[in-house]
Amino acid sequence: MNAMPRQKIRAAIYTRKSREEGLEQEFNSLDAQHEACAAYIASQRHEGWKHLKARYDDGGVSGGTMNRPALIRLLEDVDSGLVDMIVVYKIDRLTRSLADFAKLIDRLEAKGCSFVSVTQSFNTSTSMGRLTLNVLLSFAQFEREVTAERIRDKIAASKKKGMWMGGRVPWGYAIHSDPKVQSLEVHSEHAEDIRQIFDLYEELECLSQLKQRGRWAMARTQLQPGPYLQNLDQSNLYRESPP
Repeated sequence: MNAMPRQKIRAAIYTRKSREEGLEQEFNSLDAQHEACAAYIASQRHEGWKHLKARYDDGGVSGGTMNRPALIRLLEDVDSGLVDMIVVYKIDRLTRSLADFAKLIDRLEAKGCSFVSVTQSFNTSTSMGRLTLNVLLSFAQFEREVTAERIRDKIAASKKKGMWMGGRVPWGYAIHSDPKVQSLEVHSEHAEDIRQIFDLYEELECLSQLKQRGRWAMARTQLQPGPYLQNLDQSNLYRESPP
């Protein structure tokens, strides 16, 4: 009696790298992930796995968002019934958000698609496998949030020391001429606009009148009179270090 032929499992590889550094290399992190996943698919050939040649690579994209070009294209193919299995190097390559993971699992199950990590053994068909995945993703999300908090704290501490951390340079200042000095310096020409606006405000003591009489300065600064003047009045930079 002939054995029943195994059902083909069409496996697609998804790779992701958070930063763009190194992507220009001939063999980069995305290629390394893809090679490991391809080898795993080859080892499952006896189970009917078939490697889909289309590549789904997201380079320089955070795992904290689902708005990724390659992932969107992959999920569209899943919805179209073209993919039976998603293969990733690690689970956090797919997503770092527990909420996004739950939505993703529901979407895959609705289309009869599963996923596997080549470096972590999981079976999403069992309750214990789901629990393990949820615990791992909870730690991945925790790590991402702690890292973000650490970066915000570092930026805040650096600003308190007078260090410039990037962004739009306030009118009246310029980035220091010495690239080794991480601070701002007064822009002599633009600073005169700020001084005149402050002097006029002290004379009028009324923002609405200042908006009318100070349009000459507003035109030079190329900023909106209303919000700009209110922010100018509340700005710690102009209060503590007026140009």
